[in-house]
Amino acid sequence: MSVYEQVKSALQDIVAPEIRALQIEIKRLDEKIDTKLESLDTKIDSLESRVDSLDKSLNGRIDSLDKSLNSRIDSLERELKIAIDIRERLAALEAKFGT
Repeated sequence: MSVYEQVKSALQDIVAPEIRALQIEIKRLDEKIDTKLESLDTKIDSLESRVDSLDKSLNGRIDSLDKSLNSRIDSLERELKIAIDIRERLAALEAKFGT
């Protein structure tokens, strides 16, 4: 056996098992990472669902408050128009009767 073949054989005997061990460790780490990523994906999906639910709830509340506020503004606007109309009529009566 030549020196080259002896060195090659020695390297294969020493390095090849280490490379296999590293490949096994890399595969184990890949599987662990995949498991963690799946867990994170599940948690992210859950959070997105909760955020969507909160968003819908808040939008509903805002819409409700908006409608209520608009209704109150409309009511105040009607009352203000009536008050202005009454004031104008009172002013006309005062001018007519010279009070």
